[in-house]
Amino acid sequence: MTISVHTNKSALVALQNLNKTNDELNDVQNRINTGLSIANAKDNASVWAIAQGQRSDIGALSAVKMSLDRAQSISEVSLAAGGNVSDLLVQLKEKVVSAQDASLDTQSRSALDADFKSILRQISQITQNASFDGADILDGTTQSIRFLANADANAYITLSGQDMSLGGSIITIASTASITTVTLAAQALSDLNTSIGNVNQALGNLGAQSKQIEGHNKFVSKLTDVLQAGIGNLVDADVAKESARLQALQVQQQLGTQALSIANQAPQIILSLFK
Repeated sequence: MTISVHTNKSALVALQNLNKTNDELNDVQNRINTGLSIANAKDNASVWAIAQGQRSDIGALSAVKMSLDRAQSISEVSLAAGGNVSDLLVQLKEKVVSAQDASLDTQSRSALDADFKSILRQISQITQNASFDGADILDGTTQSIRFLANADANAYITLSGQDMSLGGSIITIASTASITTVTLAAQALSDLNTSIGNVNQALGNLGAQSKQIEGHNKFVSKLTDVLQAGIGNLVDADVAKESARLQALQVQQQLGTQALSIANQAPQIILSLFK
């Protein structure tokens, strides 16, 4: 090998190897620091692009879950209110049946009528205040509400309105109904029996829709978890493996530094030739 004071090939080779080791060491340290084997497009463009696409889906699914959470809350409030309305209708029937007793005196019949109208007012108050986040599906103002069902925002789950206002399609008994006479009580009983059946059916429909929303909400949560795990499989670093690699590279770095030091001392041999 030619000995030259201008070009030290051994030192150049040692420096190249040391630089390569330092680059690999920086990469391993970045993977350990971030916990990612692919942190940007430079690391692996195709895998990074796939992971970014999955991250966008997860972001969209978080909006879907928020919409479904709102739907679930609205349905639960409505079911609770509807259950109370059903209980009040049962109480109304007791009053109405009692009012058909022809032997009642005027005072007793008036007391029953007062209780009857008080319960009717309670039903109105419940249906008008069964709202969550401004949405009330029991007061007759809302036909239906659609909620997001997928990340592409092109599928929906519908929560149908159940008009439980007095004198409506479900509760047919009017807010002005009275049981001051046997005849009026008989008419009220007929409307009440129809209303009880309608309310039970409406609550059944509402319960089925609520169950669907709850089930789909759970599915969206699981899908989000699966997508998150999929991204991890693509880009997460094996920290244990990287730790072992770090120690190996640190040894190589030390050896490379020593090799470069030895190579840099080689030209000193030339001085001994001129002693």
